[in-house]
Amino acid sequence: MKRLSQIKQGRLVKIISFDNNDLLLKLMEMGCLPGENIKIDQIAPLGDPISIAVAGYRLSLRLSEADSIFVEEIA
Repeated sequence: MKRLSQIKQGRLVKIISFDNNDLLLKLMEMGCLPGENIKIDQIAPLGDPISIAVAGYRLSLRLSEADSIFVEEIA
């Protein structure tokens, strides 16, 4: 298991769990649910923010938010 902030651009991952309960509701309302597949679309030149494809749309996350999402890479 890795944190979403550690995943490279273009990779497909599955959400496993969340680390930060304060962000949990916000992320789940945006479609970041455990078991959901997401793809890292773009990473800003300085590494923050990142753009992900989730539930049929694109979402931008701060690196600190991405750091609270545990994922598993899909081969």
